[in-house]
Amino acid sequence: MAIATMTTPLPISFFPILLLIPAVCFTICHANSNLLCIQSEREALLKFKHHLIDPSNRLSSWVEGGDCCEWTGVVCHNSTGHVNKLHLAAPLSEPDGFATNAEMEAYYNSRLGGKINPSLLELKHLSSLDLSYNDFNSIHIPKFFGLLESLTYLNLSRAQFQGAIPHILANLSKLQYLDLGGNDLKSKSLQWVSGLSSLQYLDLSSADLSEATDWVQVTFKLPSLLELHLSGCGLNNDPSPTSVNSTKSLVVLHLSGNSLSSVPKWIFSLHGLVSIDLSYNFLEGSIPDYFGNISFLEVLDLNWNHLNSSIPNSLYSLNRLQFLSLGNNQLQGTISSAIGNLSSVTQLDLSVNQLNDQIPLSIGELSSLKLFDVSKNQLNGQIPLSIGQLTSLEKFDVSENQLNGQIPLSIGELSSLKLFDVSKNQLNGQIPWSIGQLSSLKLFDVSENQLNGTFPLSLGRLESLETLDCGYNLLEGVVSETHFSNLTRLTTLAASHNRLRFEPNSSWIPPFQCERIELGNWHLGPKFPQWLKFQKKLSYLDISCAGISDVMPTWFMNLPTPFESLNLSSNQLRGEISYLNVRNIVDLSSNRFIGPLPRVFPTLPFLILSNNSFSGSLFELLCNSSSEKGMEVLYIDKNLISGDIPDCWNHWQRLILLNLGSNNLTGKIPPSLWHLNLKMLNLRNNTMFGELPSTLQNSPNLIMFDLSENHFSGSVPAWIGDKLSKLVILSLRSNNFDGHIPHKICDLQFLQNLDLAHNNISGVIPKCFNSLSAMATTNKTNNFVLAEYLYTDAIVLKALLVLKGREDEYGSTLGLVTSMDLSANSLTGEIPKEIGSLVGLLSLNFSGNLLTGNIPDSIGNMELMESLDLSMNRLNGEIPPSFSNLNFLNHFNVSYNNLTGQIPTSTQLQSFENLSYVGNHLCGPPLTKNCTSKGIPIDVANNGSSREGSKVNWLYVSIVLGFVMGFWGVVAPLFFIRSWRHAYYRKLDHVGRKLYVSWATMGM
Repeated sequence: MAIATMTTPLPISFFPILLLIPAVCFTICHANSNLLCIQSEREALLKFKHHLIDPSNRLSSWVEGGDCCEWTGVVCHNSTGHVNKLHLAAPLSEPDGFATNAEMEAYYNSRLGGKINPSLLELKHLSSLDLSYNDFNSIHIPKFFGLLESLTYLNLSRAQFQGAIPHILANLSKLQYLDLGGNDLKSKSLQWVSGLSSLQYLDLSSADLSEATDWVQVTFKLPSLLELHLSGCGLNNDPSPTSVNSTKSLVVLHLSGNSLSSVPKWIFSLHGLVSIDLSYNFLEGSIPDYFGNISFLEVLDLNWNHLNSSIPNSLYSLNRLQFLSLGNNQLQGTISSAIGNLSSVTQLDLSVNQLNDQIPLSIGELSSLKLFDVSKNQLNGQIPLSIGQLTSLEKFDVSENQLNGQIPLSIGELSSLKLFDVSKNQLNGQIPWSIGQLSSLKLFDVSENQLNGTFPLSLGRLESLETLDCGYNLLEGVVSETHFSNLTRLTTLAASHNRLRFEPNSSWIPPFQCERIELGNWHLGPKFPQWLKFQKKLSYLDISCAGISDVMPTWFMNLPTPFESLNLSSNQLRGEISYLNVRNIVDLSSNRFIGPLPRVFPTLPFLILSNNSFSGSLFELLCNSSSEKGMEVLYIDKNLISGDIPDCWNHWQRLILLNLGSNNLTGKIPPSLWHLNLKMLNLRNNTMFGELPSTLQNSPNLIMFDLSENHFSGSVPAWIGDKLSKLVILSLRSNNFDGHIPHKICDLQFLQNLDLAHNNISGVIPKCFNSLSAMATTNKTNNFVLAEYLYTDAIVLKALLVLKGREDEYGSTLGLVTSMDLSANSLTGEIPKEIGSLVGLLSLNFSGNLLTGNIPDSIGNMELMESLDLSMNRLNGEIPPSFSNLNFLNHFNVSYNNLTGQIPTSTQLQSFENLSYVGNHLCGPPLTKNCTSKGIPIDVANNGSSREGSKVNWLYVSIVLGFVMGFWGVVAPLFFIRSWRHAYYRKLDHVGRKLYVSWATMGM
């Protein structure tokens, strides 16, 4: 502007001077560009390189005779040529958990390693050294770094150094930036830091400073310090609170991941703080009001603590606040409408607390808000319509609350929205059509609500969408190809458990390449979905309960990429499967597959083949390789597997759940099976035999042990109570066990289901049964042993239990069921009164034994009882009056005993049919026999002279009929079938000869 207003012309003699200026500049610049680095420094760098390990050849430009100022990572001073910066940080950032194998390999190869040569001391003018994100294989930080006196910048973060921090670093008085974070370092004192008088940035994160009690006193004496990062250093509360000068220059204070139980009070004298991070500590009590006095605060992170107050109103006055994270605490109360005052906030995280009431309407006033996360609280009410005013919003997460009502149409106005998660609420109505206007949306999750209506066509316009999850709702209708027409970036399609029907053209080629598809309970059949053939990246597939009735196509099992998880259960798929190309979870249960068991990955953890028609032996699956197996869960129950169980379990050391029930297995339990650390073993409903091997004691972690419906014999071993102390379910039903019930069974503190029915067990019922703690409590949730293993990822522990006279399978409710069944044995003696202590029992069955005496009155204390069967014994006396307390009974049987007297009056006892009481001398409702004033049946009181005496005596009739049928059932075949008659007389002759020999021997 000044030149344009000049009125005096320059003299002509001045123009040659003007022309010389660019020439001089060109000469100087050209000279600098050709400047070779100083030879001594070049040699020092080559020595430094010689001791390094460089897998990716990053330092290929570092060659003899070259200009080191042009080498990778080397920066020289423009005029002197001295090396003043050496920046050799790994060029790739640390990969996250979703990185591919190729990305992981590239990262590891990009890191330098080896040793650090002291030749760097030749670089006298080195002011900046960056070796971060490399891998120096746990060597110590070289002490000679403390002699690099020109350093102003030193970054050794995440470079795998270990050991004590060398105190000689205190010599670096010019140092302004020091980052040693992310290594395995230790320092018992921080006195050495006091020598770094020019320091502005200090990061010692992850160093062990648990013994450095002087960290506050030392760091706050640094006059120029602006940022202090001491995350994950093992810091405790300061034992001697320090008064900090209020004029302190500190603006960033990060103390996350330590062991602080309260907010240090000296923080509130640092009025210039802009960022405070106290996340991942053990802070307790309320959020201090003092935070409201730090008026410049832009970042406040108190995430992952134990704070249990309400949100103080003082926080709502921080109008410069941009980031507020109070998530993962126990905060209570409401979100105040004053939240609208946080006009600058861009990220607001209140997730995983106990906040209640509604989301305030004032939320719409936060015009700068980009992230809003209140997930996992107890918020109710509706999503406010004002949500449509948050035009900057990118992430909206209100999942896992109790929100109801509909998703507002105004959601379509959030043009910047990338993530929308309202899953696990009680929302109803339809998915709004306006969803199609969210052109930036990447994740849309409305799963586990009560949404109805159709699958909106507008979803097909979301070109940026990567994750679509609307599973576990009430959506219905037909889904067509048009719904997916523009979803080219879709990687996750999750919509299981709706009432949807997908009817694409048989030649349809999807526009997306999904990694995860969950369409369980859709109607996709009857043919196998051909469009899956084009999914080349698919790793997780669930098309269970999809109405598919077809032969498994060959191409499906030969897809190029192995599955991580495959669920085809509950269809009508058929054919043979020779090999399963799956790495993690396979569920083919409830189909019609035939042939031998398929081969699988040796490392496959979960294999569920239940309820099919697989046949042949277990040998090929179990013994085809000597390599270590990765299997944790193996379910092959309800198939046609035959033969013995092979004795080759030594390589199955990770197996914890094994179910081979309901097959055609024979033989004994193989010894090697007890080398496993099993938590569940189910061999139910086979034809196995033999006694329980003593090696069973080597499985102390068993919680479910089911050998029912086999031919096992011998006595029930006492060591079950000693060695299998974690048992929750013990079922030996329908075998040939004999002997007495061992008293050691009473030591099973976690036992909830005991089934010894239909054996040959004799003796008395142990009185010590009252020691079975899990049956003696009404609190079913305190059984941590079962709860710990009830779910193993997608696997639900299931058990067949006989309750209320029928056999049912229990899964997710298994931990709530308690039962005892000793029926159909030869138990004698009285029912011990101690049995009444088992107040948590839901089912008790002592029927079909030889029990005598009175029914204990204490059984009336078992008020949760739903099923009680004492029939077919020799019990006498009355039904105890306390039975009127059993208000939950829905199955009751005391028939065929010698009980007398009046049936106690209660709502439940009178609701059962006569069959529950037949074969006794009982009276009163529900029976038609009336009682005398003394509670005696009238027919008994009248010695049989009542009008019932004129009726037919069915006892005699049944005796006659039984004799006739029994006589002709034996005699008739002998009379008419010649082979039977000859065999019968041969047997008689054989018995006669034995008797004669015995008599003759005795006579001699």
